[in-house]
Amino acid sequence: MRILIAAAGSRGDVAPYTGLGAELRRAGYDVALATTDTFAPLVRDAGLEFRSLPADTRVRGSVTGRRELMRTAAAFITELGQGFADVMDDDTDLLLLSTTTAPLGWHLTEATGTPSLGVYLQPTAPTGDFPPVVTGSRSLGRLANRATGRFALRMADRVYEQAAAKLRHRLQLPPASPSEMRRRQEQANWPILHGFSTALAPRPSDWRSGLEVVGNWWPHHDAAERLPHDLEDFLRAGPRPVLIGFGSMAAGDGERLSEIAVRALRRAGLRGILQAGSAGLAADGDDVLTIGDVPHALLFPRLAAVVHHGGAGTSAAALRAGVPAVTVPVTADQPFWAARLAAIGAATDPIPFRSLTAERLADSLHQVVKRQTHRRAAAKAAHHLVTENGAGQALKAIQQLTDG
Repeated sequence: MRILIAAAGSRGDVAPYTGLGAELRRAGYDVALATTDTFAPLVRDAGLEFRSLPADTRVRGSVTGRRELMRTAAAFITELGQGFADVMDDDTDLLLLSTTTAPLGWHLTEATGTPSLGVYLQPTAPTGDFPPVVTGSRSLGRLANRATGRFALRMADRVYEQAAAKLRHRLQLPPASPSEMRRRQEQANWPILHGFSTALAPRPSDWRSGLEVVGNWWPHHDAAERLPHDLEDFLRAGPRPVLIGFGSMAAGDGERLSEIAVRALRRAGLRGILQAGSAGLAADGDDVLTIGDVPHALLFPRLAAVVHHGGAGTSAAALRAGVPAVTVPVTADQPFWAARLAAIGAATDPIPFRSLTAERLADSLHQVVKRQTHRRAAAKAAHHLVTENGAGQALKAIQQLTDG
């Protein structure tokens, strides 16, 4: 059986599917992962077939405002949709669609009759339990949360209008708006698996049937992989350090953020590791080391804390390692996950990106490292994550879907 996973966005929007795909391959499925060219090495390293989706995600890291985010997202989706039909061949038996690719993939399933399944990294269906992930972290009450959730979906539909129209024309399908397609899926109880932990976001009781929270899909990394020698030496040379990194966010802010990071670390009396990321963080000194990409699973368990942007993948990786966090959310769903970490006690209150100062970061670092309450909360969540098997649950759902 041939499965095609389609995912697009930043590294955190793609990497979890390498682990899911590798698990499906071990179960005997022939798996391809369609994503943008930037992530071809991740896909191939996981032993999966790579298929190229158009669009360039690299410029998205500097986007912070919501209006700017909407404009950038619409341009990205329109570019993405232009080549979306090319990634699926006639032998595809099942299409797995991410949050970003589902509103495009639905048109392919209509045109070809190929079954599909949602594999989302964020909760998108409206609920009274919490506000929509793209509108902020503050609950407005159950009725308002649901209303803003529906509004957020309508805004997302607008992002896909041009791409969907062009794709349907190419597929020789009659016109249908993104909102119409979404309603069809909802009425059909189209199944969606959500790859995050119930420790952070339990399944809302007011969700329709077909929506499940199954646990994280962890990025693939080679079991034989080790940390670089200079990083290993630094870890062994003193007390546990703090990692500071912003992933694919904050492009162009590297010099300012590096200065803030070093000043905060020294003010708090801590050793630190700066992860360059898109921001290009960098610093030198006996008490600080700059690194590139390394597997979170290898590094995080050896840290005192993680300062990060609140991305879903980094948030989950810190919890999995039982390490407390200081979050500095930038945009999109990051304030949501940052607030969830704080709500369970595994992180300090979020520091908005534009409000970040060395003094504020140092105070939060002192709190998260010197006090044990945050570490205990993170450790409790880590025990919960061990009980979940996101890839196994996805495999079970696929078997039920295809056997049926």
